Amino acid sequence: MGNSINLVADIGGTNIRIGLSDSSGNIDALSVYQCNQYPSLSAVISQYLSEQQLEHHDIHACLAIACPVENDLITMTNLPWEFSRSQLKQELQLKTLLLINDYTAIAHAIPLLSDNQKVKIGQGEKVAGKPISICGPGTGLGVANLISDNGKWISLSGEGGHVDFAPIDRLELDILRYLHTKYSHVSYEQLLSGLGIEQIYQAIAWSKQLDVPVVSAEEISKKALTNDCELCSETLAQFCRILGSFAGNLALTLGSFGGVYIAGGIVPRFIDYFNNSEFRKRFEEKGRLSGFNQNIPTYVITESQPGILGAASYLLQFNKEAL
Repeated sequence: MGNSINLVADIGGTNIRIGLSDSSGNIDALSVYQCNQYPSLSAVISQYLSEQQLEHHDIHACLAIACPVENDLITMTNLPWEFSRSQLKQELQLKTLLLINDYTAIAHAIPLLSDNQKVKIGQGEKVAGKPISICGPGTGLGVANLISDNGKWISLSGEGGHVDFAPIDRLELDILRYLHTKYSHVSYEQLLSGLGIEQIYQAIAWSKQLDVPVVSAEEISKKALTNDCELCSETLAQFCRILGSFAGNLALTLGSFGGVYIAGGIVPRFIDYFNNSEFRKRFEEKGRLSGFNQNIPTYVITESQPGILGAASYLLQFNKEAL
């Protein structure tokens, strides 16, 4: 067999990014594939291995994936892919196969981010070694938390994006009523995602008794940012408010004095707008505990590949522990 190779991947609902990690966690030979162009995860990774001519190397792999990863059978939340962890390892002839939640990977990237890879929103100062929370609207709503234990970071993963949506004013009650016409359970993911932007738009139209066509999240955001559509502007403003409330809930739950970080593919597209929105106001509005959240800083991650960086960091930590 040839040299030992560290292969890392970040698998979302839309794209899969695959690269090679060196001993310092730097990423090389990065390729991006569209998930819907392939019948399975194995097919994508096999193509990458072939393109990089890695078929005859010892491969240690860490895959960050957008779904629960506790069991051998992995069923993707936002993709029609299902596979066995053990069969995938055998089929691809991998020496090591680690599967971690995509937000576990992003969590492990947070301590490595420089000021050039994130933007601070509002007040508050992070406290070294204190818990960190991450949430990211994208295809879905990912959530993770990070705690420090004897100098080593440990990610607490879960499915926090699927907790119950909690409206706090009349408009949000209307939004909940509208979504209850479609779903028996309304989670924050139904609002804080690409689909969520579209559903907020539809819900506000419903509350105003307006008959509107189906509009994509991309078009809604674009028209909101150029002030070409009042309903689109209301939608994006409401999206930022709801995200503020949700991020504030995470801060309260964990005491996230290491900061709350916004990840995902949506918010980085309109950071200036986001900074001037009511996100931070809602983050801090927690009644008697408002003073608690006022001290906790919030950031938007601008690094384009936090998941794959975190997968590399996680794999390096695993390799060191295995020695």
